[in-house]
Amino acid sequence: MSDLKAIVQPFYTQCLTVNPNTDVAALMGSMLADNFQSHGSSDVKPKAALIGQIQFFWQLVPDLKWEIQEMIQEGNTVVVRSRAAGTPNGNFMGVPTDGTKRFDIMTIDIHTVENGQIVKVYHLEDWGTAMQQLK
Repeated sequence: MSDLKAIVQPFYTQCLTVNPNTDVAALMGSMLADNFQSHGSSDVKPKAALIGQIQFFWQLVPDLKWEIQEMIQEGNTVVVRSRAAGTPNGNFMGVPTDGTKRFDIMTIDIHTVENGQIVKVYHLEDWGTAMQQLK
């Protein structure tokens, strides 16, 4: 089995992390399989919906940074523990923000990689802590 961590890593450094030199829609379009699914606690998003959400986050949190803390590969599965941090400016998940308060939270994702693309991710972000930090 090849090093699938190298396929998943740019998802954090070039897609989730704001980078003005990246066409995030094009990059995610090639990185994620056509049948990609993003599984949260209570929803499932297809590829296009996740791309739109990330584009929205880039505008709302212009300094958003997703930093990998640990990656573990087992077969075609890559588990990533990371930290997401940023300073939102606008309505952030129901919390009004003005760009003066920052959040820094832990996230855990489980990616499935097939044929060089991410086909599925199960993800959990500590948004409750982010809301507390922003109030």
